[in-house]
Amino acid sequence: MVQLDVREILKRLPHRYPFLLVDRVEELEPNRYLRGLKNVTINEPYFQGHFPDFPVMPGVLIIEALAQAAALLAFVSEEKYGENEAVYFAGIDKARFRKPVVPGDQLILLAEVSRRRGGMWQMQTMARVGDTLVASAMLMATLRERDA
Repeated sequence: MVQLDVREILKRLPHRYPFLLVDRVEELEPNRYLRGLKNVTINEPYFQGHFPDFPVMPGVLIIEALAQAAALLAFVSEEKYGENEAVYFAGIDKARFRKPVVPGDQLILLAEVSRRRGGMWQMQTMARVGDTLVASAMLMATLRERDA
């Protein structure tokens, strides 16, 4: 079982604050699944405008957090560390948002490999707060060398 702290995450993902949306990986089994965390805090920059009187994490950022979790699963499964590799988002299907995510929530990010063919990955992803499902999507991605 693999675990990743933020230093290990930074080695694998090109994202940086304020766009790094995975704080920790608690469980990861290469080529199978990942369980990660994103702590949602009131000082996130998007809460200033989304929405000032009722702060809600934008759905597109929940999907981005899931995509970053899926990318980490692909990197570790391929034993790549991101030096010259990147995971490119290739598609999204069946995205659903069920409950708002608000400051103080801990977003549990789940990614499970559904299919893998060559460098193409298809992953079923879910975001939970506690036992409550807040979002889900089928994500497609490809792992490739970065363009020069």
